[in-house]
Amino acid sequence: MEGLTTEKGMAGKRNWRGTISCAALALGAGGALAVAGGLGRQEQPTKARAFDIVITRGHIYDGTGSPWYSGDIGIRNGRIAAIGDLSGTARRQTIDGHDLAVAPGFIDMLDQSGRSILSDSRLPSKIYQGITTVVTGEGSSVAPRWPGAGGRDAAGPGWTTFAEYFARLEHQGIGVNFASYVGASTVRELVLGDGDVQPTPAQLGKMKALVRQAMQDGAVGLSTALQYPPAPFSKTAELIALARVAAAYGGIYATHLRSEGSREPEAVAEAIRIGREAHIPVEIFHIKEAGHANWNKMPQLVAQIDAARARGVDIFASTYAYTAWSNGLSSFIPPWAHIGGSAALIENLRNPATRARIRADLLNPDSWGNNDWREIPGPEAVEIVGVRNPELRRFEGKRLSEVAAAWREDPMDALFDFLVKDDGGTSVAVFGMSEPDVELALRQPWVSICTDETGTSPSPTAHPHPRAYGTFPRILRKYVRQDHLLSLADAIRKMTALPAAQMRFTDRGVIKRGMWADLVIFNSATIRDRATYDHPQQFSRGMAWVLVNGVPVIREGKMTGALPGKVLRGPGYREGSQ
Repeated sequence: MEGLTTEKGMAGKRNWRGTISCAALALGAGGALAVAGGLGRQEQPTKARAFDIVITRGHIYDGTGSPWYSGDIGIRNGRIAAIGDLSGTARRQTIDGHDLAVAPGFIDMLDQSGRSILSDSRLPSKIYQGITTVVTGEGSSVAPRWPGAGGRDAAGPGWTTFAEYFARLEHQGIGVNFASYVGASTVRELVLGDGDVQPTPAQLGKMKALVRQAMQDGAVGLSTALQYPPAPFSKTAELIALARVAAAYGGIYATHLRSEGSREPEAVAEAIRIGREAHIPVEIFHIKEAGHANWNKMPQLVAQIDAARARGVDIFASTYAYTAWSNGLSSFIPPWAHIGGSAALIENLRNPATRARIRADLLNPDSWGNNDWREIPGPEAVEIVGVRNPELRRFEGKRLSEVAAAWREDPMDALFDFLVKDDGGTSVAVFGMSEPDVELALRQPWVSICTDETGTSPSPTAHPHPRAYGTFPRILRKYVRQDHLLSLADAIRKMTALPAAQMRFTDRGVIKRGMWADLVIFNSATIRDRATYDHPQQFSRGMAWVLVNGVPVIREGKMTGALPGKVLRGPGYREGSQ
């Protein structure tokens, strides 16, 4: 850091608007949440009240969708302390933002870093995108766990509750801000196991108690992933009961829908019903129209959600804006074959009788609710991106059709055999969406941005979906600069103020005095993603500075190693609730 200096007489007259009308946080289609107070009076601190950092001459995109304005930002004690012409003020460090975009830090609305953050707490793949806050816990969550289940793992001592898990994160330090849902599947498995069973009133009471404790420990809401066992066995009434508990603590109900394909209208109707009857806001994770037969149906999906919003249902969504989703290859297998876990799944695939039943289910469009095999154009749409068995690594980057040709067998048999040889641990990218549908979803004013990926560093044994390293810069490059689908101000809003409003992060997501100084500084003309399906582990380029709570985690394009992130506990948090 520079020594304490006072900068005076900066060349040129500042293009500074001394006041700004009360900005709006666009919360939905035509809706707005007012940001009270505007900028307030310009602060002129004495030397004793020097700023820690002053960002000078930036093009400030405040996050609300308003056009940029020029000015300086003064940061003190991790927060934005002043905005204006700060050329005569004392500060410890100056960041020259001349002609660069200065925006709030980006918020990843669906992250998968609950475990990776324990071993790589900087989350490099996130911060090089400008992500300063992640929200994790899709259906399953790192807590709660029964006593004795915590033990030790590769990253150190275990935990049983969110309180213990969050305390561990705070003790070790984290590079970004971190929030988590409590997963309905996690709660279900703790009480009911992984079978196709329904809870008794007493068992449902235990499940509600686990959700209640998680909310008091700081979870931000309840999440479901209704496509993945044991979640498909949950009835709507069970989910409403659990969501009501989360609602009582100011939480959100977030869901990977029961179907993202041919039965998506019914799945969305279920989410709307849960929101209405539980009196809880609803987020649809990674909104999409999955499967070739469903392409060009996004207008109907948008209309369904718009109609619910018009009726007063607080429902919104996120997207990663790629035409391929990422999943486990085992997701192609019907839920009943997963009962008993991975070992049971592999045994079912080995057994000729159950294998034949699985094949019949995959070929039958009415056999179960989310049949990906019926939705994809063909086996050429399935790319192997990650394997557990090193002997199968040669197939990473290959399509299922290529695997079938190499093994000289039917593509469905190749799918079954690959899962057996890989002990069920295969990850795939599935090219099952159309670009017009992706673009229409991205344009909706109630859609924010997510990666749906783990924060990580490059590894010779990993081959993730490129969204892990490229989602946010890709939107800025492709959909703003190249295709002009979004303005830069609107894209930034979808990454900052909109998700902050949706998550009720009241002191983040907007550049305003008093807010935490989560900030990104970048050249809007050059920022870009580099990750591809063939070579996904490439950091995005263009973030000159990324600040988390006023501390640089990216400085002049390079990672600093700082760990200034905070655990963001939900509104139901009760300190010492255990």
